[in-house]
Amino acid sequence: MIKAAVVGLGWWGKTILKNLLNSTVIAPVLAVDPLNQARASASALGIGTASRFEDALANSKVEAVILCTPQEHHAQQIAAAARSKRHVFCEKPLCTTAADAEAAIAAVRKAGVQLGIGHERRFEPAVIEMRKRFASGEFGNPLLLEGNFSQDKFLKLPSDNWRLSNTLNPVGPLSATGIHMVDLSIALLGRPTSVWARLARLGSDFENGDTLSITIGFENGATAMLGAVLATPFMGRLALLGSKGWMEIRDRSHPENSTGWDVTCVHRDQPPATTFYPPHPAVRDNLEAFGRAALGQAPYPVAFDEMLANVRSFEAIQRSVKSGAIEII
Repeated sequence: MIKAAVVGLGWWGKTILKNLLNSTVIAPVLAVDPLNQARASASALGIGTASRFEDALANSKVEAVILCTPQEHHAQQIAAAARSKRHVFCEKPLCTTAADAEAAIAAVRKAGVQLGIGHERRFEPAVIEMRKRFASGEFGNPLLLEGNFSQDKFLKLPSDNWRLSNTLNPVGPLSATGIHMVDLSIALLGRPTSVWARLARLGSDFENGDTLSITIGFENGATAMLGAVLATPFMGRLALLGSKGWMEIRDRSHPENSTGWDVTCVHRDQPPATTFYPPHPAVRDNLEAFGRAALGQAPYPVAFDEMLANVRSFEAIQRSVKSGAIEII
């Protein structure tokens, strides 16, 4: 097993710890957070704690770090972990600029360590099935992808939370949920080339916006239309329309506590067929895929080129929100 430190014990850091308690691939041996209360929650699980990221790198037991820290720290922390010869799993977004992402990937390549990214939605069984069936040509050429990942969880956050800061986290819906939809569109459609995005504040007092729409053009001519709203009850939907049919995935509940997916497939001149996919631990699957890659057992299924395309899209979406224009990725 890979012995790992979980760095950052906010909402998602605690979720990561919970998912690793029964893992047979990654063992959490250290939990890092500057707040006493956050560390106490890890101590209650029998996991050692520390207050600084540097403490994890100084701990000889730690073979990998799992970064659940604010995105402004990712580039520096990935590079530091790589220099210390630790494998690195980083929550999304990998970095906030393409230049930082390129430097981070260069650092892990130079160190010969594994890099993983928190795009666990790729590991949902229905998404895996969609990718496989479209790749086989069953639905013909991909034409249009429609995706929406919206929620109202952030309405409960205190106003000084970094996730709601226009300085630390501009275009809030993008890093919250929209970035997952961007990643899925890359996984399904390939290399993105251009984007137009619009941000509004319509249902909250979030200074970094609550309603984001994104249109992405791809090299193969297909288009993705994506939505991310932080001021409406949960909605999760992914549909890919092809020249011979289409496939739609609908979440029954927020993926943090999944209750499964309803998947509808339509082929030309045939009636729709809907199948239920039961809940599945996609977060743990992603982490364990990273762990197995770090152990040299299997390649990690998210390529560096896809990670870079995601960050380049992230940066271009923010530019488009400011300019109001189509931006080149």
